[in-house]
Amino acid sequence: MGMTAGSSGLQSEINVTPMVDVMLVLLIIFMVVTPFLQKDVQLTLPRDMKNAEEDTAINADSSVVISIPEDGKYYLSKKQMGLDELKGQVEKALANKKEDEKIVYIKSGVQVSYGEVVNVINAVREKGIDRIGLVADKKKVADGKAAAPAT
Repeated sequence: MGMTAGSSGLQSEINVTPMVDVMLVLLIIFMVVTPFLQKDVQLTLPRDMKNAEEDTAINADSSVVISIPEDGKYYLSKKQMGLDELKGQVEKALANKKEDEKIVYIKSGVQVSYGEVVNVINAVREKGIDRIGLVADKKKVADGKAAAPAT
């Protein structure tokens, strides 16, 4: 169906120029954003890793366990306290123990910064305690082999 120059009708051809412009803009956006979508550093993890032996003393009532659920919050057993008070309470809790039983276990939440854990370790070391255990979840094991982490 042809159109004459002087008629006032609708144009029957498709104008693809705006569609091409939109597609090019989307392509550029995806090319720029794609490198930022990678979360982790790509590396090859060792296979058949075994868990460290579980220390059964962690679950004992007499063990000294410091919990850090979030930055700036410290718990000794189930009592919340500040870092300065924590130092004194740890020293009191370990005062009546034998030298080989003076162990402090530290649990921290996933969102806790590395610096907070280091601050607690340094506070415990100031009191002369060098045996510190960092508590972690056990790695899931399937068929006798360590489960490979998702990449």
